Amino acid sequence: MAEAKRPLRARLTESNLFLLTAVVGIVVGGALWFSGNRDAAGTAWAITTAIGLIPITRDVVGGILRREAGVDLIAVLAMAGALAFGESLAGAVIALMLSSGRSLEDFADGRAHRELSALLARAPRTANRYVDGTLEQVPVEALRPGDRLLVRPGEVVPVDGVLVSGRAVLDESALTGESRPVEREQGDAIRSGGVNAGDSFDLRAIATSEGSTYAGIVRLVEEAGRQKAPFVRMADRYALIFIPVTLVIAGGAWLVTGDPVRALAVLVVATPCPLILAAPIAIVAGISQAARRGIIVRSEEHTSELQSRFGISYAVF
Repeated sequence: MAEAKRPLRARLTESNLFLLTAVVGIVVGGALWFSGNRDAAGTAWAITTAIGLIPITRDVVGGILRREAGVDLIAVLAMAGALAFGESLAGAVIALMLSSGRSLEDFADGRAHRELSALLARAPRTANRYVDGTLEQVPVEALRPGDRLLVRPGEVVPVDGVLVSGRAVLDESALTGESRPVEREQGDAIRSGGVNAGDSFDLRAIATSEGSTYAGIVRLVEEAGRQKAPFVRMADRYALIFIPVTLVIAGGAWLVTGDPVRALAVLVVATPCPLILAAPIAIVAGISQAARRGIIVRSEEHTSELQSRFGISYAVF
């Protein structure tokens, strides 16, 4: 669904508020209907529809101003038509469908954001560097190839380097998905992002922090968070075709039957938000579970880049 990027907490609060309003409106309207007060029931459902129109209309107008076609326009027309033709229950049901979908999407987005934030938080901020035989703690941005570093137990390797003392035992699950610690001997290459699971060891830096493996993963994760799912892009791409076709069919139904409610029925059936939301929710939930296990999920177009640059095994959905 086309929506301008706003703070996640604000979006989640708003979507939950509109969902609660839709549920309460439909329940209250249903109670009034079965108690015999049908006019009041229609009013309750109409109010629910009107309130549900607020966020979706804002997003559709924003998309039009950004010259982005969106299939949410069908939902707006269906809800507005429901109000115009007295089919308030249909409009309220669409409002419930949209608000519940938005709440699920924002919930999944929030969970994935927390897991990805935890993954990014693993990136080290400082490192222990030898200077004239003594140790000093410096920002990782200050490290340069050739620096000799000390990596203590439990610390994350800050930059790519070569082991120059003894043996190292590393937890590289965040890089390779391998849960068992691996051992490295003197002279072996060590990639940033691994966790020292053994004794302290010395490392000779061979890259800056920005050019190291883990920094590359962080950039890919941040980029992934800014991109739409391919399924959403596809829906937006075909909106210019889907919307006119839907309007033509709705208009044809009205002309043939002479009943505007038939046109409304076409718009209601054509409202595609559940289909569009299904794929992003599944993808975001999958990313959340993968991130919790230290797996970066990217689209296929980046598979060869990550494998060739970093030699990392990872999942592609």
